[in-house]
Amino acid sequence: MKKLKVVIAGPAYPYRGGLSTFNERLAEEFAKDHEVEISTFTLQYPGFLFPGQTQYSTEPGPTHIKILRELNSVNPFNWIAKGLKYRKQKPDLIIFRYWMPFFGPCFGTIARIVRGNKHTRIVAITDNIIPHERRIIDKPFTAWFLPSLHGAVAMSRKVLQDLDDLSFKQPHLFNPHPLYDNFGPEIPKAEARQRLGLDPNGKYILFFGFIRHYKGLDMLLQAMGQENLRNQGIKLIVAGEFYEDAAPYHQMIADLGIADLLELRTDFIPNGDVANYFSAADLIVQPYRSATQSGVSQVAYHFNKPMIVTDVGGLAEFVPDGEVGYVTEPTPESIAEGINRFYSAPTDRFDSGIQGMKAKFSWSQLVQSLLKVGNIQG
Repeated sequence: MKKLKVVIAGPAYPYRGGLSTFNERLAEEFAKDHEVEISTFTLQYPGFLFPGQTQYSTEPGPTHIKILRELNSVNPFNWIAKGLKYRKQKPDLIIFRYWMPFFGPCFGTIARIVRGNKHTRIVAITDNIIPHERRIIDKPFTAWFLPSLHGAVAMSRKVLQDLDDLSFKQPHLFNPHPLYDNFGPEIPKAEARQRLGLDPNGKYILFFGFIRHYKGLDMLLQAMGQENLRNQGIKLIVAGEFYEDAAPYHQMIADLGIADLLELRTDFIPNGDVANYFSAADLIVQPYRSATQSGVSQVAYHFNKPMIVTDVGGLAEFVPDGEVGYVTEPTPESIAEGINRFYSAPTDRFDSGIQGMKAKFSWSQLVQSLLKVGNIQG
């Protein structure tokens, strides 16, 4: 096997969040056979565009991955300089992580300059082509980026269809989001609950991840207020940071009278605590209004947890209804019914289905898909 020089361009330490975690794990997989580095940002978002408390991790960074902080998302002189750098260095493969059109000008300009060396293959992992929350810049920025690629990998069939709808002619294929297997092993449920100060014998469901309108936490809160659910002794853990105004959610909680049914842990959850929350829960609920794929599903699979997802975007592709959980309509009533169904029978009945699905989500397969769309023999 030829040893390739690979560059992954996108978030990584010291930036926090699932994209950084994903890119670092992908780098580890490439490093088994190839030389790899991550090119991340000196400036990812201007501060006024970032909706959370901070963009930066408070945890120690990885020591076994080469991470270069060198990209500025808003400085065209930086884009030109980095494009010239990689055109000269001639890596075999550059992988752009494309999750929102805001980065289209930066990534597209760098890619166009690098392609001048007639050697480097340039591909993208496309989380989203059409964003959940649309802006006037989306179409022109994406139209600048996509033609700069030799190929693309989509992590849901919905995004693959979006590429087709935009007449993307270069090789592109679907490869499911691999398991997030870098948060450590599952913890015994009683121990995880003790760490979080929860009732060891309680019924707990989990909403995990940052809070935005499209993720539907308000529908889940309304589901918790349904008469057929609120008296079942079930509690909802909300673990994630608000990326929008929290006041309407707190008002809804007060109006529904469900404060005693909630465990609100609405700060950013560092990687070191992820195992506690997933291990403590009986069920993971993703009540989204729109979606492509979800990293939360892949964390749930890693921790062997059944799920309820709404039938939007690509979520149901990865959660076969009745095999690893339930697929519901994106309404409070349907979500409440799904939660009741889960607790109406032994909660371990999905174990075999979960194990069968986990086998489909490998990092090595994603590496092979990226090489394939780049027309590289790995």
